[in-house]
Amino acid sequence: MTNEFRRKSTMKIATLGRGTIGGTLARLWAQAGHDVTTFGRDGGDVSDAEVVLVAVLSEAVPDALGRVTGLEGKIVLDATNRMAAAPPAGYASIAEYIKAQTGGPTAKVFNLNFGALLEQAAETAPKPGNIWVGDEGARVAVEQLTRDIGMEPLHAGPLELASAAETFALMLVNIVRDLDQGLLYYRFAPPQSF
Repeated sequence: MTNEFRRKSTMKIATLGRGTIGGTLARLWAQAGHDVTTFGRDGGDVSDAEVVLVAVLSEAVPDALGRVTGLEGKIVLDATNRMAAAPPAGYASIAEYIKAQTGGPTAKVFNLNFGALLEQAAETAPKPGNIWVGDEGARVAVEQLTRDIGMEPLHAGPLELASAAETFALMLVNIVRDLDQGLLYYRFAPPQSF
C-alpha cells in the first residue's frame, strides 16, 4: 500500500482494542458503511485493512503490536493516552513508537475525546471537535473517519507534536474535574459562529 490514500466511500478498518474507544468507533464506522474487523488481546492478521486503529492501554501497545501481523506500511490511528506513564524508551510519544514499528502514515487521534460521548456526537450541534496530529498521508482517512461519526477534524500539526497531544489528555481530564459538570466535548470556531 502506498502512502497516498484517497477518499473512499468505504474503508477496510481493523481496530486493536474492543473497549470504550475501539469498540465504539468500530460500531460507528460499521454503521457508516465501513468494513470493520476488531481484534482483542489475541491479536490477528490486519493485512486486509487499509487503516488500523490502536485503542489499547498505553502500556499494552508494544504487546498489542507484537500480536498483530500485516501492519507494515498501514495507516495507523493511535487513540492511546499515556497520562502519567512515559512513552516506550527512546521515543517522545506512543505515536512515534507506533510509526517506528509499522512504517506507515501515523496519526494521534480520537485520544482527546471521551469514549462515552462518541455515540452522541452525530446528534450534537454544533459539531464537536476532534483534535489530531500526524502525517499528511493519514489526513484523508482521519478526516473522513472523524466526519463519519459526526465530529469535525481539527489538525493541530505534524506527528512530532504527538507527545503534546498525549499529555494534553491529562489537562482535559483536569478541566472536566474542575468544571464538575460531567464529560464534555470541545469546539474551536471563529467568533461570528457563537
